[in-house]
Amino acid sequence: MQEGLSATPVRSRHSDSPNAATTRHSMRDAWWRLMDVRVGIVPLPVHLVLIAAIVTTILTTGKLSAELSPIIALLAVCSFTCMEIGQRIPVFRSIGGPVILVTFLPSWLVFTHALPPSVVTPIVNFWKQSNFLYLFIPGIIVGSILSMDRKVLIGGFLRIFVPLAIGSILAGIVGTAVGTLLGMGLFHTVFFVVVPVMSGGLGEGVIPLTIGYSEVMHQSAGDLLAQALPAVMLGNVCAIVFSGVLNAIGKRYPSLTGNGQLMRSGNDDIGSHDGHGKPAAPVDATDIAAAGMIAVCLYFVGMLAQNTLGLPGPVMMLVLAVAAKIGFIFSPRLEAGAGVVYKFFATAVTYPLLFAIGVVITPWQKVVASFNVPTLVTIVATVITLMASAFFVARRMNMHPIDAAIVVGTHSGMGGTGDVAILTAANRMRLMPFAQIATRIGGAITITLSLIVLAKIV
Repeated sequence: MQEGLSATPVRSRHSDSPNAATTRHSMRDAWWRLMDVRVGIVPLPVHLVLIAAIVTTILTTGKLSAELSPIIALLAVCSFTCMEIGQRIPVFRSIGGPVILVTFLPSWLVFTHALPPSVVTPIVNFWKQSNFLYLFIPGIIVGSILSMDRKVLIGGFLRIFVPLAIGSILAGIVGTAVGTLLGMGLFHTVFFVVVPVMSGGLGEGVIPLTIGYSEVMHQSAGDLLAQALPAVMLGNVCAIVFSGVLNAIGKRYPSLTGNGQLMRSGNDDIGSHDGHGKPAAPVDATDIAAAGMIAVCLYFVGMLAQNTLGLPGPVMMLVLAVAAKIGFIFSPRLEAGAGVVYKFFATAVTYPLLFAIGVVITPWQKVVASFNVPTLVTIVATVITLMASAFFVARRMNMHPIDAAIVVGTHSGMGGTGDVAILTAANRMRLMPFAQIATRIGGAITITLSLIVLAKIV
C-alpha cells in the first residue's frame, strides 16, 4: 500500500496546475495591458493613484507643497487630463483643441474660483520661484538646433526672413484697413491692435511696447497695457487655431508639408542622424546629461549678454547654438544627446507647462475683453494674412508652405509661451528655433519701427 502511494507523483501545495498558471499569466498580461493605457504619458493606474494622493493630501492638510515632486504630479494629472479631453472632441481636436483646453480652461477655472487656492497657490509659487519656462526653451532650442542637419539649418535661417518680412508688411496693411473700416479709428487700430499682435508676446513684446508708448504719449503705462493686452491674447488664440487647421490640411495634402521640416531639401529628422548627414551615434545617459548642461550653459551666456550688452538673451542663446552647430563645436554623440533632450521636453514637459501658463499668466478677463466684433475681425484678418502670405511666399522659396506659415504665425503669439502653444497645436515643436526668430527678432523690429513712427506723429 505504501509502495503504491509512493509510486504516484505528489504535487506540492505551492505548485500551480496548468490552468492556474494560465490564469495567473492572463491576469498579469491584462494588468500590463492596463498599464500600457496612457493618460498623456502617464499610465492609467498611476494616473488614478496620483489623483487619489493629491485629493487626500489636500483634504487632510488643506494645502499642497510647492516642492518639485508634488507640483510635477499636480501639473501632470491636470494637464494630461485636459489634453485627453481635447483630443476626443470632434473637429475641436483638429484646430488645436488639446492646446486650447490645456491653456485656457485653467484660466477660466481660476477666474471662477473653481480651482481652489490649495491648487492655484503652489502652482503660482512654483512658477515664480523656478521660472521653469527658461529651462524648457533652452532644452527645446538647443536640442533641436544641435540635432538638425547643418544645410537645413543654414538654409532655413537665411530664408525664413523673406516670408516673415512679406507676411508682416501685408498683415499690417490688411489689419489696419479692416480695423479702420470697422470704425475703430486708424490710430487705435495700428498701435493698439495690429502692432501688439506682432510685438513678440508679453515680457519682450507688449510690455516694453506700452512703456515706450507711455514715454512718447505721457500716459500711464498700465492703462496703455490694458488697452493692448487683449489683442496679444486673442492673436495667440488665432495662431493656435490656424496652426491646428494647417496641421490637419497637411495630413490631407502631404505635398504641402514637411511635418516639422522647413526646407524641401535636406533632412532634419531629429535623432535619425548626427546632424552632418551620418547615422546618429549611440548615446547613453552621460551624453544626454552633458547635452542638457550645454543647453543650460548657452542660456546662461545668453542671459549674461543681455545683462551686459543689452542683447535679448534668448536670441543670443539661439545665435550661439547656431554658431556651435555650424562650427562643428560639439561631437556627434553630444548632438545626438541634445536630440534626446529635445524629445524629452517636447513629450513630457509641454502640456504641464501650458497648464501652468494658463493658471499663472493667462488672465481670463483679458481674453474675454478682446471678444468684441471689430477687434476680433481685425485680429483674425491680421493673423490670417500673416500666415497665408508666408504660405504662398514659401512655395517659391523651396520651403514647405505649411511649416513656413506656422513659423511665421508664431510672430503673432505670446512670446516663448505662445511659441510653445502654437507649435504644440501644430505638432511641430522641432520648428522652435525658427519660431524664436519670428517671435523675438520679428517682434523687436515691429516694436522699434512702431515707436519711431509714433514719435514722429505725436
